Amino acid sequence: MKRILVAEDNKLILETIAYSLTREGYEIFRAADGKECLKIMKENGADLIITDLYMPCINGHEVISIVRDEWKSNVPILVLSAAGAEDNVLKAFELGADDFMVKPFSLVELTVRVRKLLAMKK
Repeated sequence: MKRILVAEDNKLILETIAYSLTREGYEIFRAADGKECLKIMKENGADLIITDLYMPCINGHEVISIVRDEWKSNVPILVLSAAGAEDNVLKAFELGADDFMVKPFSLVELTVRVRKLLAMKK
């Protein structure tokens, strides 16, 4: 079973994503902020990270940077953010994000992108 780590400070969005991806057969780890995301990643690992950009403690840009630069991990990272301005998208990709979706988003599209990113990891 593939494991997905979802970092999102909006509890409703976090639970909606978790419910949808659990129904698709994935094991979901939940993080309410970037600090918790990194702790869970270090302790449990994951096959994919879905992260918001603007969260308390450590933001999504910092999560991407730490995972890529400090940990040298190639785990796929999908950014899911309401901050879809071009500079935010470009910065996320420059730091090493693999995909970017703007909120509000389609759960069907999210599932398709998750499948694609996990298939590319093989």
